[in-house]
Amino acid sequence: MKPAKPFARSACAVANSLDILGDKWSLLVVRDLLHGKHTYSELAQSPEGIPTNILADRLERLQGAGIVTRAPYQERPVRYAYALSPKGRALGEVLLAFVRWGKQHIPGTVAVNQGPGGGEVVAPPPHVAKRRAKRLP
Repeated sequence: MKPAKPFARSACAVANSLDILGDKWSLLVVRDLLHGKHTYSELAQSPEGIPTNILADRLERLQGAGIVTRAPYQERPVRYAYALSPKGRALGEVLLAFVRWGKQHIPGTVAVNQGPGGGEVVAPPPHVAKRRAKRLP
């Protein structure tokens, strides 16, 4: 068995998790993979507009951490399909906690979900939601 490698800052689970996922893009990549995106171009089309150089770096980092896997789906040029490993899929609970916290404490935020046709479904803007709520008996 390999000896445990030393931690960058401390043995704190939060600190070590943040060392892997604490930037502003990594969890968004995980979110998109959970929602069924698989290719680099699909990931690059996310509404947050991740720069392509940063997307490439985050995918590489997430692979190195065992969160994302990749497999070639085209030979010339080589293109890869990305997927979450079991370790990566376990982050779904973390993202759900972020959604719950954000909706409760940041007014106007919504959950972004994957729709049945592959498109993203976002809750309607607040003014539309209020109009709909008034119509309910």
